[in-house]
Amino acid sequence: MIYICNIELEGHKTLGKMQAVKEKLQDMNAIRKAKAEARAEEKAEKEIAKARMDVAHEVRLAKEAEAAMDLHVAKAGKRVDNELAKHTLDNSNAATMDAANGPTYTAN
Repeated sequence: MIYICNIELEGHKTLGKMQAVKEKLQDMNAIRKAKAEARAEEKAEKEIAKARMDVAHEVRLAKEAEAAMDLHVAKAGKRVDNELAKHTLDNSNAATMDAANGPTYTAN
C-alpha cells in the first residue's frame, strides 16, 4: 500500500508540475499577444505621424507656391502699370505736340 500511495503522491506532484508548465505557456502566449498588439499599435501611430508630416510638407509647398504666385502677379501688375504710364505719357505728349504744331497728316 505504501507503494500505491507513493505513486499517487508522485502523480499529484506531476500534475502540479504539468499545471505549472501549462500556466507558464499560457503566460508566454499572453505576453507574446500583448507584444504583438503593442507593435501593431506603434506601427499605426508611426504611419499616422508620417501621414501628418507628409501633409505638413505639402501644405508648406503650397504656401511657398502661393507666395511665388503672388510675387509674379505683383510683378505683372507693375509691368502693366508701367506700360499704361508709358502710353499715357506718349498720348499726352502727342496731344501737346498736336496743339502746338497742329494735327499731323500722313499720306497713305
